[in-house]
Amino acid sequence: MSKLDFNNTQQAFAYKSNSELIRDYQIFRLISLSWLVKFGTKAAASLIHAGVKTPVAMGMKPTVYATFCGGNTLTEASKKINNLHNYHVQCVLDYGVEGKDSESDFIRTENAIKEAILFATHNPAVSIVCSKFTGLIPFSILEKLHAQTALSDDEHAVFQKSKARIYSIAQLAADNNISLFVDAEESWIQKPLDDLTYELMAKFNKEKPIIYNTIQFYRKDRLAFLKQEVARAKVDGFIYAVKLVRGAYMEKEATRAAQLNYENPIQNSKEHTDADYNDGLRYAIENIEHTAICVATHNELSTQLAIDLMQEKSLANNHTHIHFSQLYGMSDNITFNVAAAGYNTHKYLPYGPVKDVIPYLIRRAEENTSVAGQMGRELKLLKSEVKRRKLFVL
Repeated sequence: MSKLDFNNTQQAFAYKSNSELIRDYQIFRLISLSWLVKFGTKAAASLIHAGVKTPVAMGMKPTVYATFCGGNTLTEASKKINNLHNYHVQCVLDYGVEGKDSESDFIRTENAIKEAILFATHNPAVSIVCSKFTGLIPFSILEKLHAQTALSDDEHAVFQKSKARIYSIAQLAADNNISLFVDAEESWIQKPLDDLTYELMAKFNKEKPIIYNTIQFYRKDRLAFLKQEVARAKVDGFIYAVKLVRGAYMEKEATRAAQLNYENPIQNSKEHTDADYNDGLRYAIENIEHTAICVATHNELSTQLAIDLMQEKSLANNHTHIHFSQLYGMSDNITFNVAAAGYNTHKYLPYGPVKDVIPYLIRRAEENTSVAGQMGRELKLLKSEVKRRKLFVL
């Protein structure tokens, strides 16, 4: 088995200029201070809640926004998209506006996703677009559907309109041969999203993977769910496509479970999450004829495991059913070393107006500091490359 060198910082950061490398090193030095992140995110959230967005946006645009986002628009993001493609890395376009819940906001999100699909159609650096169905369907309706509570006539009409909107997006993706990732959400709204995504797959994934669900393995039930859905899709005659992630709502899930006095759906330990994630990889690759996966992880061991499993089955490095992805601004040591070895590799690239992407940036900062060792690892790699380039004495 060939092993990748995830410590090759020259390969990992070749796409960064010296000034970008120094900026990101300084950003990660600050993010590694958990007390500062807690204070900063709380202060930013309070200002946003009070309607004071401009000062927060001005502070974030040249710093964390520049590190983790593509730009205000797709045109502005094109420079980063093309730069990544020069190093054999494609982009997953993610319209990063969150927390919107009005009809006008849903229309705006629909148009943004369709714009991204059409942008991807004419850009070889992009073959996947991300979507959050909570940006297209009211959260309250998803809660009711998950709880199997009857919708009112008005709610039913809104849901049908939302489904039509989503089917329109999926049809556009299929017509242009662009894959559409559907993000996972909180456990108490996930079932209707899983059901809707399965419907879309049954329609559009007959010959190739177009629609991808997302499975969060920090949930205790998701490994069994993956196996169930892959087996069901095989019987129904289509490719079950799925983005495999560990999870993003741990604290929120634990808090709600405690408040409502039900069993926390989250794994008892990170080790359990890691084990289920890796078992999910094994199962998916064992059934790769009927499954397509995106190995979306910042974990080097899981990344290497996926590569080992591909080699064991003598699968081509660029197998069309297997992709790797990391967030823009994170785990470049994985992304660029995997890409250099010839695997299908992507960066998850959020974009959108700075003021509207702030909630995403706050969540990203909180998630990053909650992953044990993640910030230390990023900082160590950046520091190593700064030293290698002899930019300044640390």
